[in-house]
Amino acid sequence: MTELAMQQERRSRMLTKEERKVILASSAGTIFEWYDFYLYGSLAAIIGAQFFSSFPEATRNVFALLAFAAGFLVRPFGALFFGRLGDLIGRKYTFLMTILIMGTSTFFVGLLPSYETMGAAAPIILIALRMLQGLALGGEYGGAVVYVAEHAPRNQRGYFTSWIQTTATLGLLLSLLVILVVRTYTGEKDFAAWGWRIPFLLSIFLLAISLYIRLSMEESPAFKKMKEEGRQSKAPLSEAFGQWKNAKFAVLALLGLVAGQAVVWYTGQFYALFFIQSVLRVDLFTANILIAWSLILGTGGFIIFGALSDKIGRKKIILAGCVLAAATYFHVFEFITATANPMLHAAHQKSEVVVVAAKDDCSFQFNPTGTSKFTSSCDNARSLLARSSVNYHVEDAPSGTVAKVKIGGKEITSYDTTKLSGDAARSVPAAFTAAINAALGDVGYPVPGKPNDSIVKVTSFFGVFTAQAFPLVLALTYLVILVTMVYGPIAAALVELFPTRIRYTGMSLPYHIGNGWFGGLLPATSFAMNAESGNIYFGLWYPIIIALATVVIGVLFVPENNGKDITAD
Repeated sequence: MTELAMQQERRSRMLTKEERKVILASSAGTIFEWYDFYLYGSLAAIIGAQFFSSFPEATRNVFALLAFAAGFLVRPFGALFFGRLGDLIGRKYTFLMTILIMGTSTFFVGLLPSYETMGAAAPIILIALRMLQGLALGGEYGGAVVYVAEHAPRNQRGYFTSWIQTTATLGLLLSLLVILVVRTYTGEKDFAAWGWRIPFLLSIFLLAISLYIRLSMEESPAFKKMKEEGRQSKAPLSEAFGQWKNAKFAVLALLGLVAGQAVVWYTGQFYALFFIQSVLRVDLFTANILIAWSLILGTGGFIIFGALSDKIGRKKIILAGCVLAAATYFHVFEFITATANPMLHAAHQKSEVVVVAAKDDCSFQFNPTGTSKFTSSCDNARSLLARSSVNYHVEDAPSGTVAKVKIGGKEITSYDTTKLSGDAARSVPAAFTAAINAALGDVGYPVPGKPNDSIVKVTSFFGVFTAQAFPLVLALTYLVILVTMVYGPIAAALVELFPTRIRYTGMSLPYHIGNGWFGGLLPATSFAMNAESGNIYFGLWYPIIIALATVVIGVLFVPENNGKDITAD
């Protein structure tokens, strides 16, 4: 055991003033970074109207979501760039850079003129700012985690780093609450016109606080010791990923820990929100309030499971969370449907919907960027039914057959978009949609223009304590607890896999590939799977299969390094 490790071992379990400062500074800054990052996602539709107004509504929403996705896609590149810097020049100065980039990028989004004022330069600058945000976030998380872990006593590393794990959830919660307050204060019309800028502009104050706190911090003791002894890596990227002895741990971290953690995290927080709003048609305010309460009730689990991992190990808790998620997701989401939208759930039980189509007319509707076009009669029919949250099955028809939809004794013929032109290109799809909605309404499905008083409705922040809303809060809190199981101990587990000289670089890349790509693709993949199968729950197989694969790889190949002396190298 090294002298530094012995000093850490002798510490009391009571946090010192310096340790509290390390946790506060790292966590507060990271909360603000996540707050900045999530603002865009929460306001994507409004931002689309501001910066892509020259396009039709559907197209502008696609471009707004593409800009949102850009922030996820560049995160691994930020992990590589800032991870290398962190291993070369130090943890403290690197995550000072990341928070400065994130904070100023977010502030400038609030100042950026709209398309009407600035023209095509506005959306180009917006996407550039969004990519800067993603790059900064790619470097921030690894820096904060490594900094805290290298300050922590070896027997409290899970507890210390679990505070960083709360930051993504608290950043999401903070962004939701700020948006709700500003929206309520300004009113819907003014919020859409100019009020949406306020949450972005407020980030400048959060940036100032974070910079003030972080400038007063010292470099991590493990990095200082390594630097004094001249043992720094001269080429962190090639050492971390070009040498199999280190690269294998990046692969194991991705496939045996992070992939499962990512899909459980995104399902419990982001897909749950998407499912409630887009599939169950719960209004935006109610959905955000339900999610906010679940985050408030469940966030303490990060600290509990992080501390527990110091006693029984990281891997057991992470993989147990993956197993529980895989075993319960179908039951939980069906309960959410039955509670949030009883009319839809009842229609699923009693009404059969059939699409009769040729196999070669149907394609897999995977569309992560929103730019793919599905034009066949089968795709048009299935896409409409999937957007209407209808459960259906497909019956084979001879090749060349135009797809038909059977609902309650009615048979409605679909259309091929490529064969329509002029007025028919507008009238035929509209007539098909109207006929489908009328037939669905006749068999008990909720449809546009027909009242559905069974959908859960909350009118105030404390309006969740009703017989319908509160069980939903509890179900969503259970999903958040699963998130805390897989996410609370993951930082300590990743830190302990890599030596000090390449730790920042080594752990950042698998984390951001797992969460940025495995997790970030979850909504698009799940929706495509729902459309392919004709079942609103089928997309849950995506997180379930990845979580179970992670369990197998984790059990067989990932070492348990709980309590490891991370300064010994």
